[in-house]
Amino acid sequence: MRILLVEDERRLSGYIAKGLQNSGYAVDAVYDGEATLYEYGVNSYDLIILDLNLPKVDGLDVLREIRKTDGSIKVIILSARSKVSDRILGLDDGANDYLIKPFDFGELEARIRNLLRREFLQVPSIVSLGGLSLDTKAKRVTFHGTEVVLTRKEYGILEYLMFHQNQVISAEELTEHIWNNTFDPFSNTVRYHIHSLKKKLHMACRIEYIKTIRGQGYIMEAPQ
Repeated sequence: MRILLVEDERRLSGYIAKGLQNSGYAVDAVYDGEATLYEYGVNSYDLIILDLNLPKVDGLDVLREIRKTDGSIKVIILSARSKVSDRILGLDDGANDYLIKPFDFGELEARIRNLLRREFLQVPSIVSLGGLSLDTKAKRVTFHGTEVVLTRKEYGILEYLMFHQNQVISAEELTEHIWNNTFDPFSNTVRYHIHSLKKKLHMACRIEYIKTIRGQGYIMEAPQ
């Protein structure tokens, strides 16, 4: 999943970004309101973590601008503004959640997981398909109880495909949700990671879960 992190305190931003990347998320970090609106306009994100005290454009103004055209993007406000009136205002203006600084990183991760599950019709934290189980909380994949060891990117691809079972997902859609804005669209990165993921799943399960649809993308289906 791809997250836009908006935090003008660069040290804190680096801490959050590193923690989220270690958990398998793709993260783009920006430090002011103008950059937020630009990145949101040119990229596709699953969730935005939004500070309010931002240079150039205030965080609430950013949120209002986004909500003019997009009611589905998930937004967590992460702010030192701790008054009840501030929280009410942020939620009324369209935030899905509001977390006050200082915060516990584990709680932030839990709130992110909760919102992303809502994005996919309130799926449970464990998603299964034909003996294959994916635990979105532990970031762990098992086949009939035996762990399938994957890299972070392989896990991210599998998670996205599991959430979109029986749908053809293009390589472009995968890059939008699994990689950040440093991704080179002319590379063979997606094909390489898909090949590696399919190989690992076949070795562990002896089942072809992911099929390549020539010219269209990839589909994850239950074994026949």
